[in-house]
Amino acid sequence: MRKIALAAAVIGLFAASYVIPALAQTPAAPPPVRVRGTIEKVDGDNLTIKARDGMEMKVAVTPTTRVQSLVKKSLADIKAGDFLASTGMKGTDGKIHAIEVRIFPEATPDGGRQFAWDLGSDSVMTNATVGTVAEAPQGKLVHVKFKDGESEYSIGPEVPILAPVPGDKSLLKPGVAVFLAGPKGADGTVTATFMYVEKDGIKPPM
Repeated sequence: MRKIALAAAVIGLFAASYVIPALAQTPAAPPPVRVRGTIEKVDGDNLTIKARDGMEMKVAVTPTTRVQSLVKKSLADIKAGDFLASTGMKGTDGKIHAIEVRIFPEATPDGGRQFAWDLGSDSVMTNATVGTVAEAPQGKLVHVKFKDGESEYSIGPEVPILAPVPGDKSLLKPGVAVFLAGPKGADGTVTATFMYVEKDGIKPPM
């Protein structure tokens, strides 16, 4: 019986030697493509969007695409315990200065993170929970914590403070500003995972 068990273990290790390298060689999924622009055409679930750089982008909307609009909030609405998403720029002082802030009803499943953003070499996105909010010479200074660390950034009085609210495909009309992200297919079409859509004059600022 012992010999049979030993033989089974050897066979298992031999098989694993083939499986593990195969898994290691599986290519990582490409990062999502971000699209900022204005809807030019709506054809069912297919959109033609003129991006900020003038490029024409094809975007597909699926039943799982999360469509949201934004509503205005204020600096006074930000408090300890809130989960914020904020685009920021590193200033000449080396500190992060927010250019937009969104207040979410709850934290993301990953607990938040901070990463490079694509609005310039000094741009950064911070998704994190507010620890403290302090008065600053102009606006507020928030200290936030995310899964792998902590950070802080200032929020000036001119920075738009917003909150996402659920939307639907009825918001998708020509002339409306959008911000979206999703995988790009071989034909160049971006399948939107989520979309922020302009409503009541409030355009996605990120």
